Amino acid sequence: MNPKKILLTFLVLLIIMSCKTNPFTGKQTLNFVSNDKLFPMSFSQYNQVLSESKVITGTKDAEMITRVGERIKNAAERYLNANGHEGYLNAYEWEYKLIDSDQINAWAMPGGKIAFYTGILPIAKNEAGVAAIMGHEVAHALANHGAQRMSAAQVQQIGALAGNIAIGDEKSRNAFNQYYGVGTTVGGMLPFSRSHETEADQIGIYLMAIAGYNPDEAAELWQRMKEKSGGQAPPEILSTHPSNDSRIANLTALATQARAEAAKFGVTQFRN
Repeated sequence: MNPKKILLTFLVLLIIMSCKTNPFTGKQTLNFVSNDKLFPMSFSQYNQVLSESKVITGTKDAEMITRVGERIKNAAERYLNANGHEGYLNAYEWEYKLIDSDQINAWAMPGGKIAFYTGILPIAKNEAGVAAIMGHEVAHALANHGAQRMSAAQVQQIGALAGNIAIGDEKSRNAFNQYYGVGTTVGGMLPFSRSHETEADQIGIYLMAIAGYNPDEAAELWQRMKEKSGGQAPPEILSTHPSNDSRIANLTALATQARAEAAKFGVTQFRN
């Protein structure tokens, strides 16, 4: 068989065999990376970050981060169990750490490793605001977004390799490499990343509501983010994240659905 056809066939089979189902959305997702391999690497990297950071413990804020994280995690477990995904969290090793830093940021690593920077707490404003951020970050971990991004990057690399094998002329190959990089980033990787952020917003607002936090606070949080940024942001098409306005509109629309989802679990009263 022609080498080009062999590579293309291999790529197609790899993508088909590597599709997994997202338990929250029911969608098929691309994932080449098993949790058995990914989680140990994630845990090691997380510990490395903590060793190089000033981790805050024993304060009210640190205790709040842990409390909210546990409530969101328990909400996720309730949701997963109710929808036929018992044991989904067995390999997760949850940690929620507060790091002393002016950065306005929080992040999640595969396997349930969450970090908040103190700089984001004034934007969070209250415990429900923390829950909105925590729900979003926990959602990234639950939906295996890290593994999906790694898988998409591998597909991008394989595509580049296929193009270089297929194109014999050096000038044409150089042009392909130039346009392929830009095209797959703007037309593929960035939209892929934005879709993950939107998905994490949706899963996160459901989880915060099931955990008993007011889902209206999610849109309020992003309104405060917008005010803090002064409205300065790159065009959405060139960003890894949706615009603040897109997120505010989306989360405002999702709040009613989040309340309905929480009601399925007997949650009808919400804390701020």
